Amino acid sequence: MKERRLYKRHTARLPSRLKAIMTSGKKKIYDLETRDISIGGTFIYTKESLSFPEGTQFIIDLTIPSGSIKELTVVKSLMECTGTMVRSTSEGIAIQCDTECEIMSIRGS
Repeated sequence: MKERRLYKRHTARLPSRLKAIMTSGKKKIYDLETRDISIGGTFIYTKESLSFPEGTQFIIDLTIPSGSIKELTVVKSLMECTGTMVRSTSEGIAIQCDTECEIMSIRGS
């Protein structure tokens, strides 16, 4: 099967804060963990049976410790983006970012 991903994927178990934007406009917050990330998206493990309709919008905040991804060499980095759930499995959900994620260094942490 031909690889369709545009961006390099990094296997990384990182703490993530996911804000699900519900159809009512309310936001539900979940503290979960990634399985992998890229500039274009992420796969998030779900600890319990969380069910979201395909197309659910999310705000994703990840703190990336120094050394967890060799290309990131600052003390810590924060990855922030918005995205849409594109699929779910029994292990978690795949979120495609709406635009390329912004990765910012955090100094003094």
